Amino acid sequence: MSTEPTNDLKPLNIAILTVSDTRGLAEDSSGQFLEDSVVEAGHQLISRRILPDDVYLIRAALSSWIADADVHVIVITGGTGFSERDSTPEAVAPLLDKTIEGFGEEFRRLSALEIGSSTIQSRALGGLANYTAIFCLPGSTGACRTGWNGILSSQLDSRHGPCNFSALVGRKPERAIERLQQVIGQRATR
Repeated sequence: MSTEPTNDLKPLNIAILTVSDTRGLAEDSSGQFLEDSVVEAGHQLISRRILPDDVYLIRAALSSWIADADVHVIVITGGTGFSERDSTPEAVAPLLDKTIEGFGEEFRRLSALEIGSSTIQSRALGGLANYTAIFCLPGSTGACRTGWNGILSSQLDSRHGPCNFSALVGRKPERAIERLQQVIGQRATR
């Protein structure tokens, strides 16, 4: 995590995915709340999609965004509960390079203040994959509000101290260049 906050906001490119078998764009109040919050915070909404609760469709969309150098953060709403169709954590976890253990813990702590012990049914999850931060929130607008206002708005703000995630994301072009140089170097020594 960055330990050096900046004085100026470093806008991040954020993609939003709503996982729902029943919602369309008109009914997606959670995705709309996240979109409005991203823009209001000074970040760039780079993509917004709605997909059914299907592990492979979710992984395909995430894999594309994770590989895209222009996507710094992915926020997912929906599919984190325990119903038969809820599969967001199962779709996301295998793609992560590192898990942000504290994200789910902090989300449930904040949520408990609002909904009590029902928060244990949230499988909120955060992690990093290819220098892309990924955060999975429950599908309710209230849960998205709790996650954004209580955690994400500050952790995605380069001015927040003592640390934030802004310095860790968006380094994919550097990493790609390093990998290319390694491959070229390996071929030259053969």
